[in-house]
Formats: sequence, structure tokens, C-alpha cells
Amino acid sequence: MTETLLDVEKVSKRFGGFVALNDITLRVGRGERLGLIGPNGSGKSTLVNCICGTLRNETGVVTFNGQRLDGLPAHRRTRLGLARSFQLPRPFHTMTLTENVQVPILYAAQSRGHQGPTALRAGANALLDMVGLAEKAGKRPADLTQIEMRKLELAKAMASDPQMLIADEVMAGLSHREVDEILALLMKLNEAGVTFIMIEHIMRAVLAFSQRLVVLVAGRKIADGLPQEVIRDDDVVAAYLGR
Repeated sequence: MTETLLDVEKVSKRFGGFVALNDITLRVGRGERLGLIGPNGSGKSTLVNCICGTLRNETGVVTFNGQRLDGLPAHRRTRLGLARSFQLPRPFHTMTLTENVQVPILYAAQSRGHQGPTALRAGANALLDMVGLAEKAGKRPADLTQIEMRKLELAKAMASDPQMLIADEVMAGLSHREVDEILALLMKLNEAGVTFIMIEHIMRAVLAFSQRLVVLVAGRKIADGLPQEVIRDDDVVAAYLGR
């Protein structure tokens, strides 16, 4: 049996009288590719924020790599190996791509000892090469296309050397060919040992990437299983098609 890397047990979150998450339990095995889907407002982002520490859940426990995350702020969770990318890229616009990636490397290195400037730059450029941006290392974000911005976001997320990466709609707005390019990159990262949770509305991409699907609707988990079985589930069909 695959070792559990992330364990979410009975997590709930309220905003006043609104229940955003209701008793969510899920487990992600080390090396797994999990797809997290659901209609807008289903609680996906709230769950991710509770896992990553941006929000604090009222009930339940999140355990990562055997360590309970209760009360740990987001930056401490990142240094434990839990990273995320964002749907809207957030680059440092006045910095080169190399400098953009150096920032999270330097941030992560604070928990691993000093890293000199030569090693820091080499590490940033290696990450840019990994995502196909080596030739633009000296450019600034304003010079990038939309897909290149997504690749920069992934390079920054990988700069903390994560065990798990939560990819939040990294393919939104991309063309069919560009979606395939990002999928290939995510697969390569997974083969290198990174565990994934993918949040995505492009079902073709979700089904191509995910080994397992979890579906949230109105703050509840309504399905968890093999992708081809989940998408035929009556409750899942009703949630997406309104039947």
C-alpha cells in the first residue's frame, strides 16, 4: 500500500453562518496524482487554503508527512515540503526570471542552511531549464507569453523543493496545445517524485493527469475514486449538468 503523504481528517470551515467545508476527509499517497474538481463555489479553494495554512479550519486535522499541521502558518508548511502554484501568476515584475526563482530558493534555504550566490543562481537557472525557460532567464515577466508565465509560476513553486505541489488551475485560458505542454511538464515532475493535487476545470486535462478524482459540491465530498468511475457517478453528473 502506498504511504500516505497528506491526511485530511474531518475538516470543516465556516464563514459566519455559511458552511464552506463540511467534514471533509481525504488521503493522498506519496507520488500520487489526485484531481480535485467541483463547480465554482464548491469549496476547493477553501480546502486548499486550509491545507496550506492560509485559512484555519474550525474542526478536523491536517497531517502532512506524519506531522500534524495544527496552528502552523503557511510559510512553515512550505518549508515542510507543501507547495502550491496560483491560478493568477504573481511574479516580481522588476526582476529577471532568474531573480524571480532565486527568491523562493533563498526563502526555502533559510531552513536548510546558507546557500552562496553562485549556487543560488545555478539552482534558479536549473529550474528555469526544467520548465523550458532557460533561454529567457535574463528577461523580465513582461516579456513572457501566457504559457511562459504559467511555467515561471511552476518553477517558483518547485524552488522550495516540495514533496507535494497543489497546482491551482495552471492551465486556465491556455490553448489545446499549451494544455498538453503543461500536462507533459507536470507528468515529468511527478515522475521525479513530486506528489500532486490538481485543481482544474479542463476535464480533458484532469482525466489525462489524475490517477484518482475527488469531487466537492457545496462544501461536501460527494465522490472519491477512479476517474472514469467518478465521472459516471449520478451525483457528479447532476452537480455538473444540473440533472
